[in-house]
Amino acid sequence: MKKVYIAAIAMIFVAVAVFMSSASDMSTYSSFADANQEGKKVKVVGQLAKDKAIVYDPLVDPNVTSFYVRDNNGIEKKVVLLKAKPQDFELSEQVVLTGKMKDGEFIATDILMKCPSKYKDEELYVKSEKG
Repeated sequence: MKKVYIAAIAMIFVAVAVFMSSASDMSTYSSFADANQEGKKVKVVGQLAKDKAIVYDPLVDPNVTSFYVRDNNGIEKKVVLLKAKPQDFELSEQVVLTGKMKDGEFIATDILMKCPSKYKDEELYVKSEKG
């Protein structure tokens, strides 16, 4: 067999392996109810419950932050984020949490925040100027 064919077969195997490893992370968004039933890692979208306390004490444990989130179905759960509190966390409009349920709490290993755009006021001003 020629070396070109062996190299091509090896590249196909590598491509399949990369696709399979990335396919495991291509999950859809879930709710807390889904996370409770599945028992595996999921992504939950929700809003920070700003009326509840955010607990972060770097002197006790700098890698733990706890807070409450309401998912898109209105279910509110306590979230324990296994990271330091993100900067401007209180200003976030929406959060995407990656983790799983454990003992009635959502244990998050990663968080993505949608923060208000600094250009939102300028956009409203431009729209009102045209109208």
